[in-house]
Amino acid sequence: MDDLLPWLPFLFAVFLLAGAVKGISGMGLPTVAMALLALRMPPAQAASLLLLPSLLTNLQQARGAGGMGPLLRRLWPMLLAIAVATACSGGVLAHGGQAARLGLGAMLLLYALFGLAQWTLPPPGRHAAWLGPLCGALTGLATGATGVFVLPAVPYLVSLRLPRESLMQALGLCFSVSTIALAAALGRHGLLDAHSLSAALLVLPPTLLGLWLGTRLRARLPPRLFRRVFFVTLAGLGVEILWHALG
Repeated sequence: MDDLLPWLPFLFAVFLLAGAVKGISGMGLPTVAMALLALRMPPAQAASLLLLPSLLTNLQQARGAGGMGPLLRRLWPMLLAIAVATACSGGVLAHGGQAARLGLGAMLLLYALFGLAQWTLPPPGRHAAWLGPLCGALTGLATGATGVFVLPAVPYLVSLRLPRESLMQALGLCFSVSTIALAAALGRHGLLDAHSLSAALLVLPPTLLGLWLGTRLRARLPPRLFRRVFFVTLAGLGVEILWHALG
């Protein structure tokens, strides 16, 4: 625990910001946390820190205002594919070193470009039976390799044209499954122990504080301005991580 003390101001600031982003947009906690933490530590260590805050906040989001039954019946093939693919690719994040950093930087940059361009996928229609599991598998592979679980899950869920509350709940479900599967993968590779759990508990309070602040700020921030600043920042962090990984 003592070796974490010099890191506390940095960790507090990172998780306060990541929690605020989650409170404002309903997503982005692991993405922001991974992007910032990876500037100072290996991606696997960063992922172990964010697992607990991410899981708790995403489970709360997955509960939503109503039951999860209809969404689970609709999305279970995608959720299963996420879990299996994350388990298969978790070794990349655990032991990949430079490969994990390159993957993380590329994922952040790709997600930022996707968001800035405001690309939207057409509704899957009759192709949902195979497209959902495919997007789940690709998301799981990316999760196990980079610790970030946004592509292609988020664009696919948006393409379903769900009501906003259902969309937030669906995102919470996918992120919860991704977090649990990533925790299992890192645990299997010996990267989750009492020390990492203690560190995760330390960053939980600033995460919850940031979540509360973000929720309060949600109605006051122009959505277009927030979106632009968010994705431009992610793009810059992605380029920075790629630069250091290739240097």
